Amino acid sequence: MSVVRVERRFQGPGRSGNGGYVAGLVGTALAGQLGSGFVPRVTLRRPPPLERDLDLAAAADGARLTDGDALVADGTPIESGFLADATVDAVSPEEARAAEASYKGLSNHPFPTCFVCGPANEGGLQLRPGPIGDGRTACVWQPAADLATDGLVDEIYLWSALDCPGGWAIDLEGRPSVLGQLTACVDARPSAGEECVVLGRYLGEEGRKTYTASTLYDADGRVLARATHTWIMVDPAAFN
Repeated sequence: MSVVRVERRFQGPGRSGNGGYVAGLVGTALAGQLGSGFVPRVTLRRPPPLERDLDLAAAADGARLTDGDALVADGTPIESGFLADATVDAVSPEEARAAEASYKGLSNHPFPTCFVCGPANEGGLQLRPGPIGDGRTACVWQPAADLATDGLVDEIYLWSALDCPGGWAIDLEGRPSVLGQLTACVDARPSAGEECVVLGRYLGEEGRKTYTASTLYDADGRVLARATHTWIMVDPAAFN
């Protein structure tokens, strides 16, 4: 059991934590308990509260993030084969950088304070995933030095970076959504300042749920991390 806090820097919507960051808190704790052949799946059960002491417990059979008696998120082990088809086809850093010019969040962002992609969060990752066709998004990312330990980016921020490029593969104007579930695998950690490419891909939708995938690459085209997501359509005003 450990105590964690979601500081305001790591917010998503105005009154709650960023889904990818919070999933990373739970997922990295669980990943440390798992043997080979399994990856963490994190389900967000309620908007993660900001600037409160939360209890995080992880064991080989699962993890729980709680606010008093309230369950905020939980993690379960999933066979790694689940992510076998999650890899989004790569593009060059030049193509990804060009896609950023079409990033819709610069002018009409449902959650502009988002740690990962919010233009109003100056301490955030400042990702700008723009469409590249075929249901995909792409952007570049150069992780800041304060995201790294011993020169390598901490895994929780890799989970974060995998979040919103998948979300922007959705028509967020017509289907404003928040992260409900994230299944991720970190294969390698990039160095601080290294130019990376992040891609998202639309997979489908069912009712209020939308399904996407994302992949983080280094500049040489090596896969660093992969994820799949389930998004839940919401009224942004209820979160902001």
